[in-house]
Amino acid sequence: MSVALRNAQRAVPVRRAPLRRAVCVLRAALGASRFDVGLVCAGNGLMRRLNGAYRQRSEPTDVLSFPFHQVAAGELPRPRCRDEYNLGDIFLGVEYIHQQCRATGEDFDSVLAVTAAHGLCHLLGYQHNTKHEWQQMYQKEVEILEYLNRLTGASLRPLTAGLF
Repeated sequence: MSVALRNAQRAVPVRRAPLRRAVCVLRAALGASRFDVGLVCAGNGLMRRLNGAYRQRSEPTDVLSFPFHQVAAGELPRPRCRDEYNLGDIFLGVEYIHQQCRATGEDFDSVLAVTAAHGLCHLLGYQHNTKHEWQQMYQKEVEILEYLNRLTGASLRPLTAGLF
């Protein structure tokens, strides 16, 4: 199935092909290759509005996920028809991520892939509101990023390291 990627901002150049490839590999690592996913690269303004509307936090953020299905952590959706083969949409706050990378010296493209992995986990029901949820999500992120690392030679680590 497909990864629909839309760049809805102009503040930061985004290398779309490597990001799309990483998301396809991560989706496969999750066993969800049959499902479509939408990926939107957004600027701070859009991320601030979405974060305010859906999380009551009027500030930009790195990632927001909007699942098509409500599933328990680690479960794949059970679509009843072709239109339901959809995981949902991930909004990457690329302007926010770029600012963070400039401050820390991290590689922007690598952080985009890690952030997309985090967003994909959210689409599949993983959360990090409690220590137990965080442990589950962290382990899944480690697993899928190790899969991506083996294929690409990278050494990516989860976003949620050290959260609890």
